[in-house]
Amino acid sequence: MKKRNKQNAFATIFSAMLATVVAIALVSCDNELDVQQGYPFTVETMPVPKRIVKGETVEIRCELKREGRFSDARYTVRYFQPDGKGSLRMDDGMVLLPNDRYPLDREVFRLYYTSECEDQQSIDIYFEDNSAPAQLFLLSFDFNNEKKDDAENDTGGTGRIPRTGGELVKNPLVNIETVTVCE
Repeated sequence: MKKRNKQNAFATIFSAMLATVVAIALVSCDNELDVQQGYPFTVETMPVPKRIVKGETVEIRCELKREGRFSDARYTVRYFQPDGKGSLRMDDGMVLLPNDRYPLDREVFRLYYTSECEDQQSIDIYFEDNSAPAQLFLLSFDFNNEKKDDAENDTGGTGRIPRTGGELVKNPLVNIETVTVCE
């Protein structure tokens, strides 16, 4: 009988432990999948000339670098021109209008900026994803304009981005005005 009591006690303890493990397992389960939909990204560029002449076009070679992949991620590009006057176009020929957002359908692309004045110019190019909240990445370029005579005497530029090379913008800008200095 002693042996039977030990077996019953062991069975009871084992059953209680098993029931506890099953209860913990069921309570800790979550049927929801945790899918990350927004990954940080940057846009890298090749060096860009800092001197430009009215009518001259500079090429900005860009590559979108994403830290992760989400199949529904969409990116857009837009630009502002706080100083000077010029135009920006994509490598497929589409001319971008200031403050308008355009879809970015590839990760390696080129932008072409054409100077339309003889003063110093700057452009801010914003890249945005469709995550919630949206992430912005800023590229800023300053161009020192020069007359054609000065351009011939320029033996070399640094070929670097004069202002910030790119930064993650945490708060989107609202109500930005484009200021045209030369008309």
